[in-house]
Amino acid sequence: MSPTEPSPTRDWRRIAIRLVAATQLYNIVEAGVALWAAAAASSIALLGFGLDSLIETAAAGAMLYHLWWEGRGRDPGAIEGRERAVHRFVGATLLLLACYVVGQSAWTLWRREAAAESVVGICLAAASLVIMPVVSLYKLRAARAVGSRALAAEAKETLACAYLSLCLLAGLAANAALGWWWADPVAALLMVPWLVHEGVEGFEEEEEEEDDA
Repeated sequence: MSPTEPSPTRDWRRIAIRLVAATQLYNIVEAGVALWAAAAASSIALLGFGLDSLIETAAAGAMLYHLWWEGRGRDPGAIEGRERAVHRFVGATLLLLACYVVGQSAWTLWRREAAAESVVGICLAAASLVIMPVVSLYKLRAARAVGSRALAAEAKETLACAYLSLCLLAGLAANAALGWWWADPVAALLMVPWLVHEGVEGFEEEEEEEDDA
């Protein structure tokens, strides 16, 4: 059976809650390590990765709240209203983060400031690159089982973290192995398309839901 195909014999709502909670805890640790390593190495890519982890932590918290309320038969209108507000907040934060990454990366390239090597950052990016796709697949499986579009969207955000990890790993490895001073800010800029896409999509999805209503 594929990881995305649900089994009818399991309590997928409880599994979904555990997966989202585990993601939130991991993102808290990931953010702390990334921001510490970013300060130590003066790495824009690590800083952007750490800040994105904080945003994903907030998104996971909102998802946990949503699953908890939904599982207790709360008013669907109230749940959707809170979820829309959180989606817009996360979307706006992602767009602000994209602006910061672009500005700081451009400044670093202009000044030709090289980031220091970060073994901790490389290990963190490699770990996330392995862990996040697996977690995302099982979230998608749970989302299909419980019929939750919100959980499916959150699972895709987890999968996107693997892409950010790949960008980060490539930049840090190139800087450490080849001495390419520009690899770190370029790696940070590679994160921007995803940040903008997800930020804008959050607003577009809410507008479509309001139009349908």
